[in-house]
Amino acid sequence: MTPESSDAERWCVVTGGRGFAARHLVEMLVRYEMFLVRIADLAPAIQLDPQEQSGVLGEAMRSGRVQYVSADLRDKSQVVKAFKGAEVVFHMAAPDSSINNHQLQYSVNVQGTKNVIDACVNTGVKRLIYTSSPSVVFDGVHGILNGSESMAYPSKHNDSYSATKAEGEALIMDANGCNGLLTCCIRPSSIFGPGDRLLVPSLVAAARAGKSKFIIGDGNNLYDFTYVENVAHAHVCAERALASGGDVSSKASGQAYFITNMEPIKFWEFMSQLLEGLGYERPSIKIPAFVMMPIAYVVELIYKLLGPYGMKVPQLTPSRVRLLSCSRTFDCTKAKDRLGYAPVVPLQEGIRRTIDSFSHLTAGSQSKREGLSKASRILGGGKVADTLLWKDLKQTLTAVLILVSIYYNFVATGSTIITALSKALLVSSVFLFLHGILPEKIFGYTIEKIPASKFHVSKDTSHHLSLSVVTSWNTTVKALKSLCQGNDWSFFLKVVFVLLIMSFAGAVSLHSIFVIGLPIAFIVFLVYEKKEQEIDSVMLGFKSFACKRKNEVSEKLFGSKKYD
Repeated sequence: MTPESSDAERWCVVTGGRGFAARHLVEMLVRYEMFLVRIADLAPAIQLDPQEQSGVLGEAMRSGRVQYVSADLRDKSQVVKAFKGAEVVFHMAAPDSSINNHQLQYSVNVQGTKNVIDACVNTGVKRLIYTSSPSVVFDGVHGILNGSESMAYPSKHNDSYSATKAEGEALIMDANGCNGLLTCCIRPSSIFGPGDRLLVPSLVAAARAGKSKFIIGDGNNLYDFTYVENVAHAHVCAERALASGGDVSSKASGQAYFITNMEPIKFWEFMSQLLEGLGYERPSIKIPAFVMMPIAYVVELIYKLLGPYGMKVPQLTPSRVRLLSCSRTFDCTKAKDRLGYAPVVPLQEGIRRTIDSFSHLTAGSQSKREGLSKASRILGGGKVADTLLWKDLKQTLTAVLILVSIYYNFVATGSTIITALSKALLVSSVFLFLHGILPEKIFGYTIEKIPASKFHVSKDTSHHLSLSVVTSWNTTVKALKSLCQGNDWSFFLKVVFVLLIMSFAGAVSLHSIFVIGLPIAFIVFLVYEKKEQEIDSVMLGFKSFACKRKNEVSEKLFGSKKYD
């Protein structure tokens, strides 16, 4: 259905209107009663949050002051349909900046922006305000201190998002004056505030995983953060300046503007205030950026391989490491002079409001996982699980030291199993004997004696052990009977597969098990616990594929056997 508007109605369109900053702009436009607002976004229908339902947006939608239009910017006909009858367009749509996929970024930020410009010209839109990014002037290597709009685009950008945003921005400024269309570009720096779905949630997730204690770089890099309401206010200021006519609109149009809170702060101090306000510890351990970069490249490579199978976009990427360790501050003088922009919410007030809005993510409100994790259940949920999952750091480090000692004393020396076992028993015997003859106290320290009961096996324990042996034997006999009958090809293939795996495993030397197997054991279970859903999703897809192939092979090879 094509949006309709009467001559008396003044409509504006907000592309990507369900995004973080765009939601705040929509509500501000409704409160100011400047325009009737048309939200254009990808979803086929709008889904309001409970707070929105009972708030300004829900009321405006029920009264007809706000409309929703499903539109893909990559489809020009959909864009033209969404813009019909509009006087102003706030072009805020863009893919997630953390997704370093050039094809996706280019299709939306460049080709989609071309469609927006063409649709504005074709439908008679008078003013077009584009939400750009300060990253368009950032090369990912050199920091920026008090940067101005006179800075040129770098020859190479930090990532695909920044490069394509720069292309889109250039298109917007070149379109100024085309068929009476006035344009300008807003470059808000590091947006934060209530409703944020990236910065604070990822920060809390890192804190709960024990990863927020690290500072990437020296921790002294300065940053300009912008409270989301100030970003919305900047868009309104830009629209008002373009609509003023005369020298004001001519000076304001065709230009780009940095937008900040005008209160530079150390990046890691800002993060610390958010974490501390939510009840988590401040980061304190500094890691040089050059140490993190190789790890970030590996993470990015893994995402490229597993992304199509459901892996979530990682937070640790090379471009993000550069962003976290460089200084980036910008001068807003031009926006102040030509747009009349000034922050309406101070930085500390914005931080306070942000913390209050995320009270459900505070340390005290963290909901504990019901029961054991899947990784813990696989490991038996006892001391082994606690050790390999790093639940008890002291216990894990003790186990690592013991294993390293075993490796250097028994494995690295080339000992056979018999000699290694003999050495271990010899060391144990000497330790137990010396421990036994030591006095109960030495220099005031109590020596705890090992009671003989520690080596005693109770009747219940021996009974359970016997039952386990008998059960295992009966299961083996049952399996042998099934093989003797020769009518279960699926079971036969499973047995062959398991025995082949065991034969390969038996060929692995003790040295390889220690050097390769043990480090993997201390990492792989921990990774699985943290990324359980993503890994299970990938494995489910692989299992489904394997089962399908297995069934096809079984039908071809043994299909006729079933009917003999």
